[in-house]
Amino acid sequence: MRSIPSIFAITLSLALTACSEEQAEAPTAPPAKTETARPAVAPDPKPAGDAGTTNDGADARTEPFFAQMVLGDVTFQVESPNDSSINQVTVGAERPEGPIGQMEAEADGTITNVEIEDLNADGYPEIYVYVTSTGSGSYGSLIAYASNRNKSLSQIYLPAIEDDPAISKGYMGHDEFAVGEGTFLRRFPIYKDGDSNAQPTGGTRQIQYKLEAGEAGWILRQDRVVEF
Repeated sequence: MRSIPSIFAITLSLALTACSEEQAEAPTAPPAKTETARPAVAPDPKPAGDAGTTNDGADARTEPFFAQMVLGDVTFQVESPNDSSINQVTVGAERPEGPIGQMEAEADGTITNVEIEDLNADGYPEIYVYVTSTGSGSYGSLIAYASNRNKSLSQIYLPAIEDDPAISKGYMGHDEFAVGEGTFLRRFPIYKDGDSNAQPTGGTRQIQYKLEAGEAGWILRQDRVVEF
């Protein structure tokens, strides 16, 4: 008759063997997607009245903005002095074979982030430059360009919130932007009557857009609106 310790040892050995076999057969995880370049990060906004602000409300210590973003064989480069309430922005794109194009724009505020994506999955990337205005409202705006078959650049137009009374109700700035999974997202807090700028109480409204060809360029067309 086998002793209880012997039976336990055999059972434990079989369990360890089975576990080892399961680990050996487990599929390996796919490699994580890596970013070839990161945009420079603008400094945190300073409190009103801080000694570092200029008369026009811009932060005197804000550093120039520079970013290089790569998707496929296309490299976008974004530059701006980022030092006043209105800033010039230069956006260029190139491939190993040579330049695609360069565009100039005026930003109503400072650049806070840049993202690169191919929202319409046509094989040619777009660059999205996020701008935040000075002042307590922190109104967001977008500077964006799409590659036209890697031969030239065209502007991407984002309709103004004020153009649609339904989605502009309760809007007082503090926008956030993002791209992903074929969608451009705009999100902001909803203000009710009597809310202070620092304490909105109406929840959050998120607008989803799809990139479509327009008459003279590209347009982010409203696709869905959700509130939470």
